[in-house]
Amino acid sequence: MSHPVRAWTFTNGYPSTLRLSTIQIPPENQVPPTHLVVKISACALNPVDIQIMNLPHFSLPTLGGEKTTAMDFAGTVVAAGGRSEFAKGDAILGMAFASYAPAGGALAEYAHLDARTTVAVRKPGAWPVEKAAGISLVWLTAKACVEAVAPWVEKTASRRVAVLGGSSATGMYITMLAKRRGWKVVATSSARNRGFVVDELKADAHVDYTAEHVRTAVGNFEPDAVVDCVGGTECIGLPSSKRYITIVGDKTGRTTMGGPATYYDPMHPYYAVAQWVRWARGKFGLGESYDVVILDQKSEWLEEATETLSADDIYIDSVYEFEDAKQAFERLNTGRAKGKVVVRVGDRSSG
Repeated sequence: MSHPVRAWTFTNGYPSTLRLSTIQIPPENQVPPTHLVVKISACALNPVDIQIMNLPHFSLPTLGGEKTTAMDFAGTVVAAGGRSEFAKGDAILGMAFASYAPAGGALAEYAHLDARTTVAVRKPGAWPVEKAAGISLVWLTAKACVEAVAPWVEKTASRRVAVLGGSSATGMYITMLAKRRGWKVVATSSARNRGFVVDELKADAHVDYTAEHVRTAVGNFEPDAVVDCVGGTECIGLPSSKRYITIVGDKTGRTTMGGPATYYDPMHPYYAVAQWVRWARGKFGLGESYDVVILDQKSEWLEEATETLSADDIYIDSVYEFEDAKQAFERLNTGRAKGKVVVRVGDRSSG
């Protein structure tokens, strides 16, 4: 017999339908072979969580009713199906790609997850759960971005890349990974984050998007490729750039879906068509290679994070208690968070 746990759920639309409610999870002896039940210790919030809440209700594969939210989590396995690689008692971190019934999102006291749609690895013992919860989506996205531009950057002598939104949750790891490869990086951010971008992330140059003409300043750096984490079109087609990728697309609104979905965005047909045209021009050698990218579900990439990052490399903007998740979403939605906004679900712990 299933039993109830508290969870943050929504029906259709942020913030009006987000609420603390009750969901049902299966007992330990009735977990399907590929599923996990995880006692959640912490969740990190991402803009895509809000964007999913704002999708039309019919687009979510569910039987109706409320859906759980949030993807990034850290917690402890309390039940595992026979075909899962984890066992009861394992401390894990990961990302649940299904934020709807029956698998469920992660912002709950316990989450029922399908291992086939969840990327998860064992949590390093030295990582606090709040930090462990905050790495999966941004790291997997950053890795996908760096791999997507690497062939263009590494065949040049200059090996220069521009990161638009260098202090964003994903941009900081793109900068970090690029520097590990020996690339030179120019990163954009506001002036208040310049010290973080240059002194901590070791970017070679900084552009204050609030005070400088971004296209000119970034163009002066002569990047071989551009990685966009903020949206818009300002740095498309720089004379030196042979590769342009974006995790957002041309859109600049924070609450509508980004990523490859923007190729088909009926709300912004001009931008969608323009993206297709630029993609085609690059494909046939008629201009800068252009793509809208999304993360890859590669557990080996997430393993790399646990093996190469220290807890100090994971940046947390703020931590909220479970009952205060609405305020956490509000903080995220300001666009001013430096690092992850985290919701602590269980007890404070480093284990």
